[in-house]
Amino acid sequence: MNTEERAFRLTISLNVLEHLGINLYSNVPSVLSEIVANSWDADATEVRINWDWEAGCIVIQDDGIGMTPDEVNSRFLNVGYRRRDGQPGKTEKGRRPMGRKGIGKLSLFSIAKIVQVETAKSGRKSAFRMRLDDIRKKIHQGNGHGTYEPEILSADEIDFDHGTRIILNDLRYRQTISTPKALRKRVARRFAIIGEKYGFRVHINDEEVHPSDRDYYDKIQYLWTYGDQEGIKDSCSKVEEHEEHEERTSSVEGESIGVSGWLATVRAARHLKDEDDGDNLNRIAIFVRGKMAQEDILGDFSERGVYASYLIGELRVDGLDCYDGLEDDEDKDAATSSRQRIVENDPRYQELRKIIIAELKHIQNRWTDLRTEKGAKKALEIPEVEGWVNQLPSPDQKQAKKWFGKINRIGIDESAQQKQLIKHSVLAFAFYRANENLEKLDHIADDNLQATLDIFGDIDNLESSLYGLIVRQRLEIIHTLQNKIKENALERVIQKYLFDHLWLLDPSWERTDGTEVMESGVQALFKDVDADLSKEEKNGRLDIRYRKTAGQHVIIELKRPERIIRILDVVSNQIEKYYSGMRKILDRQNTLHDPIEIVLLLGKEPQEWGDNIRKPKALEALKLYNARVVFYDRLLKDAYEAYRDYLKKRVLVDQLANVMQAIDDFSPSNEEETAP
Repeated sequence: MNTEERAFRLTISLNVLEHLGINLYSNVPSVLSEIVANSWDADATEVRINWDWEAGCIVIQDDGIGMTPDEVNSRFLNVGYRRRDGQPGKTEKGRRPMGRKGIGKLSLFSIAKIVQVETAKSGRKSAFRMRLDDIRKKIHQGNGHGTYEPEILSADEIDFDHGTRIILNDLRYRQTISTPKALRKRVARRFAIIGEKYGFRVHINDEEVHPSDRDYYDKIQYLWTYGDQEGIKDSCSKVEEHEEHEERTSSVEGESIGVSGWLATVRAARHLKDEDDGDNLNRIAIFVRGKMAQEDILGDFSERGVYASYLIGELRVDGLDCYDGLEDDEDKDAATSSRQRIVENDPRYQELRKIIIAELKHIQNRWTDLRTEKGAKKALEIPEVEGWVNQLPSPDQKQAKKWFGKINRIGIDESAQQKQLIKHSVLAFAFYRANENLEKLDHIADDNLQATLDIFGDIDNLESSLYGLIVRQRLEIIHTLQNKIKENALERVIQKYLFDHLWLLDPSWERTDGTEVMESGVQALFKDVDADLSKEEKNGRLDIRYRKTAGQHVIIELKRPERIIRILDVVSNQIEKYYSGMRKILDRQNTLHDPIEIVLLLGKEPQEWGDNIRKPKALEALKLYNARVVFYDRLLKDAYEAYRDYLKKRVLVDQLANVMQAIDDFSPSNEEETAP
């Protein structure tokens, strides 16, 4: 059967085409949502969307009531046709129409340059094609206005008795959606009326779209529902806490506004970043008559605590659109022209804001409490941490648990980072208790010696434990260096690390003192000594540095690992001069009695070491200037042994160090929550 012999006409201005057509939407899902909404209004029970990525073609077909040729002209091609005025009330299936302004159809031209429409109703079939370039040409010929006659096509290919098929070709946004799955996700997120429950099924490339395709229900941790939300509760299978509330209601200028739906927080803020297409789910969407009216209202609020970065929600507010075209209805449109936002100065929108603000404040408080409880529980899963807490006095136990609880509110989701925060909390609380104990000294009677000694004992144990932690960290550093260093790279690693970490040479050498005033004098001393050295002696040196640490002045000279030196030559040519020169510098600084130590770091044994007579003489010469020899291959081993011996002796009293190690070694019982 051919299309009935009659002309189709589209009358439009350039301004309307550009602003309400081509530039109305910027992405494919938004446009397809307009077509799906039209199918809902047409009482369709099924919509099929097929996108051929290679050919750049989208076909959308529904089984709705379709259109007669007269209706194509009077409704579809009539820009600005007010559907609710022309067809007031509900549809035959009892649906409240989504369409309102009659401009959504123009959005087709925002993604396609060629639009083909095939429709059938009551045995009458029509088919026509519209080209964007031809429409523009017609408008320009009419000085900004024009009547465009679409190309009439044969209706012989129409293989359905009722419904509408729209074919989009020459797509302008072929790369905006990469897969059918991503498109299903976007469409599912834009409608609250898809599925068997509502008698409205949508298929994309022959796969049905389900509410679960929104792909965020399984990420929800805490849920707040308003009104009957059985379907949401069933979908959120991993919810840990659920609060049910009645639908929130209010009124504006005598009109009732009801807010139903749900708000929730997810387990980890990163779960709100859609990895497939980068979509940000940290939002609260507003739905009106089952269709998304505003993608995000959360961004309109200035109050943004940590909890807000975990928020997601869908709220249905049909009171924003009560107009059905009936006799007593007043047309108060709360949506912007683009149909993508609510007008912010509309009184109904302002009332909605008040309702949401109140709910968010409640959620913030509950989220804080719930996360605090969970944080404390997570920390106490570690037996050593629980044991440490249990040995505290009862008031301190409660306080410590609160400190652990705060960890879970910071927004750190990585397991390793959470462990670090637990460790920091243990240390911070230990310092807190020490400070509290010091303050108690002011209130202890002078004759209560035992109470004073107890406080001092606690502080002493804390100090021992903290040093135990430092030792453990140093052992780990040494172990790492031992594993990573290759023999031919040993001196470079040592040179880079040694001067700033003198504890590798001697555990009693901690952090270096500020010696800026001394540095210039010492460097001048080194230059004077260098001037007297032979070329061979200079080439044998890798580096020389000076540090002041642990109350003494340390000069360290690194010899090249392959060099074999003669100790007595080094003593007479360098060490003696270093020592006497340093004494002169200290005399000028009025610190003549400060001790001086000189360290030679060697790769090979000196010449004297193989001679039982000369070696003692060399050692005696070194001793005269408080100098000693350290070998590259023994440096890390000796340091490791020194610190390991310390730990063996302190193992029973270093309680905090044991707790720290237990935290590092602990494997959570629920890996899903802590997985990156």
